[in-house]
Formats: sequence, structure tokens, C-alpha cells
Amino acid sequence: MFAMTATRRLALAVAVLAASVVVQPVVQQAQAASEIAAVVNRTPITSTDVARRAAFLRLQRQKSDTKTAREAMVDEILKRQEIARVKMSVSTEDVDQAFQRFSASNKMTPQQMGQVLDRAGVGVEHFKNYIAVQMSWPRLVNARYGGARGRMSSQELVTRMMENKEKPVTTEYFLQQIIFVVPAAKRNAILGKRQQEANASRSKFPGCDQSKQFAATMLDVSVRNLGRVLAPELPDEWKPLIEKASGGTTATRVTDRGVEFLAICNQRQVSDDFAAEVVFRAEDLTKAQKEGANPNEKKYLDELRGKAQIDYR
Repeated sequence: MFAMTATRRLALAVAVLAASVVVQPVVQQAQAASEIAAVVNRTPITSTDVARRAAFLRLQRQKSDTKTAREAMVDEILKRQEIARVKMSVSTEDVDQAFQRFSASNKMTPQQMGQVLDRAGVGVEHFKNYIAVQMSWPRLVNARYGGARGRMSSQELVTRMMENKEKPVTTEYFLQQIIFVVPAAKRNAILGKRQQEANASRSKFPGCDQSKQFAATMLDVSVRNLGRVLAPELPDEWKPLIEKASGGTTATRVTDRGVEFLAICNQRQVSDDFAAEVVFRAEDLTKAQKEGANPNEKKYLDELRGKAQIDYR
């Protein structure tokens, strides 16, 4: 799932983009002989990258001169690098599914949407890279700063509870992550088989206490203890699966690591101080997203820019 602000920005872009094929001339593709426009921590940004971003900005009715497009690409590369560093990228499958949903919401097939993107001078790959960053970046910011406002002081927490008249109640989960590992080199050859194995194993899952022994009976299966996770902290991509879980396990997901499902070791309703803080922070984050601003995003990006080696050509 997209963060709310990212959803709105992309929805606007796609809506305008769909109209553009009728009312706007076709954007010319960048020249084949692409030049280096900038280098960000040894990662090159080409003139083609800049041209595609300028085309995308035009579709969003934003300022789209070369300098603005180049700076937008610098920001995106910095985000991509940080996402890769902390290993918090959404999966290729998540991006593909988001692209399919966006195509369907505009009454197009993915192939038709691809044609629109190509005609506009943006291209499918450029658009999907943008989607991946928009889905991943808010998670990094939230993990780094603990939500839109960061940790609450004791006084803030007491004040919010008094305003609320009572402590909020939320669901507490204790989770394990069961991973059917798929090496990148063998992904195309064995992914389908591994997905079948993961799906079949769910009905035989013996429970969290015996999960490691259970995993040891199969090839290349690992178990990660995720510990206590409150409902507002659930990652967007797992939340609907956890809410629909049956038999103590969720449905499977294909990720960059392989095929995974979550085991729900225990769940209960809680209303302690920590749970209250998590709920309040989630409410603050939702409010900030609706208003289209999370000040910590700029703070984080400014920090990355301050440390980066950026060479403009």
C-alpha cells in the first residue's frame, strides 16, 4: 500500500497523464547518446533520467525545467541509496501490483498504461522506480523518527490521554516471519515451486514454539522472531494479510528474499502507556500525511544531502 500523500501525488500524475495523450503532443524521447548530468555518491544521473523526470513533472503540473528535474533526481537517488543501505525497500512484486492497480483505476491495462507513459516521455521503468521510492521512503522516515512527531514526553502523553478521556485500545501481536529463501540467481527457475511449498506448509505449521524445528525439516527456510508489534506499527504490505489471517498464519507474499508468511504467535487487546503513545503517533502521522507534510522527511533528506558527494556536470 502507498502512504497517503504518495497515493494522492501518483493518482494526480496518472489522471493528468491519462488525459495528456488526448490533449498534449507526444513528448519526444531523449537522445540515445545520453550524457552524465550529475553523480551522487558515485551513482550517475544521465541526461535521459533528467528528461524523463522533467516529462513526469510536466504531467503533474509542476515546475519542470532541467535544473528542477535534475534536483528531483538527486533527491530520488539519495533516497534510493538510503533505502538500500537500511534494507527497507518494498519488493518488485509490490511495485508491479501498485502499477497494475493504478492502471486499473484509470481503466487501462498495464500494457496500455505503459504506452501512455512511453508517449509522454516518462517510460514504465522510470515510473516504477518513482513508485518504489514513494512506497519505501515513508517507512524509513517513520522508523528513523518514530512517526510524524517522534517520541512523546511523559507530559505530552498525559495531556493527550486527558484530551481523549480514556486510554486508546489497540491490538498487540507477537509475530514470527517464515521465509522460503529464493536466491536471486535462481529466482525465475524456482519461485513458483517455492511459493507452492510455502502455501502447503501453512496448514502444517505447528506453532511458534516449534517453528524452528519445523523449518529445519525443509530446505532453505528461515525463521525470524519479530517480537511485539502493535497494530499501528504493522507495515502496510503486511497489515491486510494479518487482519485476514486464519489458522495462525497469513497468506504468503513474494518478496526480494523469496516467499514469506507471518505466524501470529499471540494477539490481544492492550491499553498500556506504550500502546497509547503508538496510537497517538499514528494519528499524528495520518494527520500530517493528509496535510501533505511530514517535517521529518525534509530533515532526513537534508541530512543525506549534507553528507553526500554530489558532482554536477
